[in-house]
Amino acid sequence: MGKSPGKSWEAVKSQSRAAADPAAERFVQSLSHDRRLYKHDITGSIAHARMLAKTGLITGKDLTQICRGLRKIEKQIDVQGDGWPGWKVELEDIHMCIEAALIELAGDAGRKLHTGRSRNDQVALDLKLWTFKQALPDLQNLFATLFKRFIRLADRDGLIVMPSYTHLQRAQPIVAGGELMAWLTAFARAKDRFDRLADIDGNPLGSGAIAGSALPLDRAHTAKSLFIGGPTFNAIDATATRDNALDFVFGLAMTAMTLSRWAEQWIIYASQEFGFITLDERYTTGSSMMPQKRNPDMLELIRGRCGGVYGQLVALLTISKGLPVGYNRDLQEDKCHVFQAYDSVVGCLDMAARVVGTTKFNKQRIADGIDRGFIDATSLAEYLVTRGVPFRTSHQIVGQLVRLCEQKGMDQLSQLSVDDFSEACKQAGVGADRCGGDVYDWLGAANVVRRYRTAGNAGLTGFKQQLGAWKRRLKT
Repeated sequence: MGKSPGKSWEAVKSQSRAAADPAAERFVQSLSHDRRLYKHDITGSIAHARMLAKTGLITGKDLTQICRGLRKIEKQIDVQGDGWPGWKVELEDIHMCIEAALIELAGDAGRKLHTGRSRNDQVALDLKLWTFKQALPDLQNLFATLFKRFIRLADRDGLIVMPSYTHLQRAQPIVAGGELMAWLTAFARAKDRFDRLADIDGNPLGSGAIAGSALPLDRAHTAKSLFIGGPTFNAIDATATRDNALDFVFGLAMTAMTLSRWAEQWIIYASQEFGFITLDERYTTGSSMMPQKRNPDMLELIRGRCGGVYGQLVALLTISKGLPVGYNRDLQEDKCHVFQAYDSVVGCLDMAARVVGTTKFNKQRIADGIDRGFIDATSLAEYLVTRGVPFRTSHQIVGQLVRLCEQKGMDQLSQLSVDDFSEACKQAGVGADRCGGDVYDWLGAANVVRRYRTAGNAGLTGFKQQLGAWKRRLKT
């Protein structure tokens, strides 16, 4: 049907040199990482061809040949993958490999496809299509699976009373479900960042190399058929910006950060010192020297890979920071960083869901040490507030009572007598009649988690309310 074009834009230069330097060809190629865009490149090309036919720039016969050829190429790559013979490093990138294969199939019709476009607007479109049509839906599915696993764990173990921590010191008592809801909230916020990306979308195709085209291209027609918003507002900016990619990788970095924080928390909980959770053996590894070890390697790798995603975000920001307006070849490097960050986060989200789905909270181990650390101290201060004592004064009184327990060798405030409470109030100048026998209803972790009443609390009422809301959310 016709000879493959090779790198036609190199024709003039090739006349003045005997042969290309193979090292240079390898240096400029992007095929090793942009071949995953083949479906999106073909989708954009078909939309462009239909627009060309609508505006009379190609014939209906040309359109038929182009579409038939592109779909055949797509099926070939679907089956053959990296073994497709059309992948030729000397053609540099996904765009020219597909165009060359199309010309072999469709001849001059294939040569007409590039009318009114450049690789500059073509690659900007491909990356957007990949992001919004493939990557984001895949991430949504992964988040949904992770959410379901957290909810299943919360249904089973959520009522277990446990300490919370600030500064890695025991804070207030909570239920395990309260903390699981916290992680769900954080991961939902990570997902919402991706949901908002579509609001700044637009179709760059038709911007050409930088300034548009003198041909009667109908950019609105192309945009409508691609379903990614209207034409971008400015041709120069459309080919030069990678803001969508940066926002996407920032969302990946924030997701990686949340995954890393969660992994760190559970690494601590899985330690012998804590023993709050038991990880499934499938997601731990042994030691090459110490046969007793069950190392939380999956969680540690999730924590470790966050650094790589940060690096890819910084790399993409650094690539973009010094570029004058208009396309520059530096931008060819964008995709390797986008894809690496995406692949890393996808793997971590999948593994996180597997870990969450198989982990168990150790109720008895937690219960055995639940009263250590006077974690009901704030509740006692709030009890005094209900008896008319200013909170700052209540805070000081409870601090004195904690020290009294330590002096007496006690580890629980509930071991003190009502007389002890009254004497502390008397010494603080608020009167000895502030405490009664009902003070013990405010002490002990189990009592405390039942008393929380503020919206969003990590006790029984807050957990049950949030769990119900999450179940309703997932149904819709």
